[in-house]
Amino acid sequence: MKADDALLRILACPIDKGPLALLAAEGALYNPRLRRRYPILDGIPQLLPSSGEQLSDADHERAVRQIEEAAEAEAEARAGQTEGAGS
Repeated sequence: MKADDALLRILACPIDKGPLALLAAEGALYNPRLRRRYPILDGIPQLLPSSGEQLSDADHERAVRQIEEAAEAEAEARAGQTEGAGS
């Protein structure tokens, strides 16, 4: 699963029904509001409430940092494509 995957836009947390963020390096989806991580096994998100894992404060901070870094990298990639198209 990739950050721009259409499936990611429609998947929701099974508990609060809110959006999930991709933790690509961990092979997981993350709900920062509830601090719950859901594994992706063989490309299939495991979105049962019992599949989620509650993260500690330190792990939550790490996950949020990873999400922010991925968003920045995606924005830079888009900016590079826009600049390349304008040349």
